[in-house]
Amino acid sequence: MKRSFTALLIGFGLSLYAQKETITSPEGSLEVAVDVMDGNLVYSVNYDDTELFTNAPLGFVTNEGDFSKGLVFVEAVKDAVSKTYEQDKIKQSQITYNANTLRYTVRDSKDRRFSVLVQVSDNDIAFRYEIDKWGETRAIVVEKELTGFSFPQETTSFLSNVMRPMTGFARTAPSYESAYTADKPIAEQTAAGGYVFPALYKIKDEYWVLLSETGVRSLYPASHLSAYQDGTFYIEYPNEKENNGFGSSGAQLGLPGITPWRTITVGKSLKPVVETTIPWDVVEPLYEPSQEYEYGKGSWSWIIWQDASMNYEDQKAYVDLAAAMDFKYILIDAWWDERIGYERMKELIDYAASKDVGVFLWYNSNGIVNDAFQTPLNKMNTSIERKKEMKWLQEAGVKGLKVDFFGGDKQETMRMYEDILSDANDYGLMIIFHGTTLPRGWERMYPNFVGSEAVVASEMLVFVEDVRKREAYNATLHPFIRNAVASMEFGGVVLNDYLNRGNKSGQKRLTTDAFQLATGVLFQNPVQMFALTPNNLDDAPKFQLDFLKELPTTWDETRFMDGYPGKFSVLARRNADTWYVVGVNAEAEPKKLNLELPFLAGKTVSLINDDKNGETSTQTIKIPKNGKLNLTMQSGGGFVIVNE
Repeated sequence: MKRSFTALLIGFGLSLYAQKETITSPEGSLEVAVDVMDGNLVYSVNYDDTELFTNAPLGFVTNEGDFSKGLVFVEAVKDAVSKTYEQDKIKQSQITYNANTLRYTVRDSKDRRFSVLVQVSDNDIAFRYEIDKWGETRAIVVEKELTGFSFPQETTSFLSNVMRPMTGFARTAPSYESAYTADKPIAEQTAAGGYVFPALYKIKDEYWVLLSETGVRSLYPASHLSAYQDGTFYIEYPNEKENNGFGSSGAQLGLPGITPWRTITVGKSLKPVVETTIPWDVVEPLYEPSQEYEYGKGSWSWIIWQDASMNYEDQKAYVDLAAAMDFKYILIDAWWDERIGYERMKELIDYAASKDVGVFLWYNSNGIVNDAFQTPLNKMNTSIERKKEMKWLQEAGVKGLKVDFFGGDKQETMRMYEDILSDANDYGLMIIFHGTTLPRGWERMYPNFVGSEAVVASEMLVFVEDVRKREAYNATLHPFIRNAVASMEFGGVVLNDYLNRGNKSGQKRLTTDAFQLATGVLFQNPVQMFALTPNNLDDAPKFQLDFLKELPTTWDETRFMDGYPGKFSVLARRNADTWYVVGVNAEAEPKKLNLELPFLAGKTVSLINDDKNGETSTQTIKIPKNGKLNLTMQSGGGFVIVNE
């Protein structure tokens, strides 16, 4: 009878006796095993019969005790999840998610229980901890995690180090603005502060693995990866020195409680990495949108004309630029409250509205956490001032805000992000974050969230010569790492030869026009403020302006075409029936491409490309009926293909 009862339970997906439990993806090639070994909770990942992670650690330490050792298996429950959803702000608009699930439950010597919930889809793993009520205990502090990712020695990595807290401009670090290293052996990844999400790895020169996390909100801090330690990268919580040393770096958690999801994307090519939707598959919207938000392109004076452009006449010129380019928005940056003023700003907003241009206004998030001094200041960091300001913004007709200079990844900062987003939705305002953390599923969780910087973005091209020299290198990384897991407000597409108002000398742009146009597609964000200047209406070729006028910022489909992080990148994106195929080249020599474009087979397309002198031109060509096309990208150059 006992054996029959056990068999019956297993038939319903419940196991009470086995310790090692294995779950596979729907199509069978990706497998995760969870086990308790000598009281330690571990997991392994196998892909195509190759062990990628072996006995990687799980568990955590709380103020109630250590839940990383002395654990006993309780039960394992297997199930499946399937859903279809629409999402208009990410790389795909129609998503179907199918995964097999395993809830693996353990207890400690005091019978305090928690589970690891694992969901495995065809190329993605998502897992989190789910912690039960512990007797009368209803609140705990998770002080650290032992969660780790254990790679084989023959693994290289593509990582960005965590910025040292309270350093940089006005002590505003960390802000996810460190560059990525490419193909570095994991044993050399020993930065004391660790590495930010997302993180890309190549195992045995054959398998790609992308790590990230999603579902972070006000109930947990954002985490990062430790330095490499004996084969493992561990989850680490924020540095206690963030926020000027104020606030816990751990997680204040009510019971029952859950942690954010940690995600692992696996593939034999970069296709699953580029096309993954796992950051959004495992989260749900937290509230309904107060209105239908509209996405699109915008103009932005500060990036090229800088602080001196914060005056009424220059902003009016940028409104006219946006109108001439059929852009939806203009972003007006720091100091507008002092140099234009609220009364004249209302006039400017009305003028923009008369041109069918909406206004985004910049705000400083700071009031207590760093030395950022730009105004408006002390308007976003308290609920009373924030709601008072947002009421004025709504009445004035403002469409959105760009909020800058956040203090780090502690839970109290995550709470501030959520409070800003939630309040803004009440007043019909979209939100862009700058000087900020990585968005972790926020495009789906918060309906009015429309992007974050969290990257070495266009402003660094203006400020730092080395970033200009590495612009193409950085661009080839983003589709595979940063922009693979979240929208990225880059603020690029520079058509000036020099990155300043005079456009005669100074910070010379080192990439071609075709490269710049390609990044308008390569970098995905539903609201993207471009770096055009009013003079471009006269000095840029008409075909380039026409391309930008028609360029969408939302996509129905994204496909990986070719590329290697740090060398070159080729993507295809579709909006309705129009395909955009783009590429950029960071290598020292021209790159010959043999593209397979079955979705454009036999079609007439426009091709924008560079010649060997870096001059950009356009032509109309017909894709062969076999869908194959050969072309060359110049060094520091790019190309764009658009079907007619």
